[in-house]
Amino acid sequence: MITLRSKREIDKMHVAGQLVRQAHQKVAELVKPGVTTAVLDKAVDDLFSEAGAIALFKGVPGKVPFPAATCISVNDEVVHGIPGKRILKEGDIVSVDTGAKIGGWCGDSAWTYAVGEISDEAKKLMEVTERALQIAIELLPVKKRWSQVAKEMQNEVESAGFSVITTLVGHGIGTTMHEEPQVPNYDSREFRQKGDFDLRPGLVLAVEPMVAVGREDLYLHSDGWTLSTKDRSLTAHFEHTLALTSSGVRILTGEE
Repeated sequence: MITLRSKREIDKMHVAGQLVRQAHQKVAELVKPGVTTAVLDKAVDDLFSEAGAIALFKGVPGKVPFPAATCISVNDEVVHGIPGKRILKEGDIVSVDTGAKIGGWCGDSAWTYAVGEISDEAKKLMEVTERALQIAIELLPVKKRWSQVAKEMQNEVESAGFSVITTLVGHGIGTTMHEEPQVPNYDSREFRQKGDFDLRPGLVLAVEPMVAVGREDLYLHSDGWTLSTKDRSLTAHFEHTLALTSSGVRILTGEE
């Protein structure tokens, strides 16, 4: 069941979204060669604690409960990387995904960052993935069904010679982090028949294209969380919490 949100509720979600945006600003300041992923996570965790917010990722059930405020995934790691002693190196790209709940409402956003100078291939990957997210922002107010948006996102990725990660999707968001509907970054007959949904004011979605340079096949690390590409190809991940309103799209985790 998809819940449509009122302007008042979206305003409250905006507060959470802006806290998540501040977390990414902190990360952007810290990302450089020689920094550990644990340092990035602590900065975000401290920010949420000081704001009186709940770090949404902490304690998510799994093989072991997720232990951190952020998922930090490097190079071929797509999502759910556990922060720790890993030291970022020149040329790495690092995807940081985080979410917070404050005042009973949630915000969720991911961004991929360059560590120093990166390869042309990595630059192109980041540009294409971020562009797929921008396409969603542009098309949400003008398309009728999500599948129509997802098809254009997929076309952007595949026309660049990259692969959409189809086993991972975005989601609705509100008083909990993961709500209906599921929000794929690709179009398929099965989705159109069984999962597609109308784009109406009040809809709030966490839209998060995940893209690989090579094949989309993934494997799960022994930590029970981290997912990487089987062919070890580079990946990127960009996500915003987006509210569709009668006057357009409001990027709740973007600049005010």
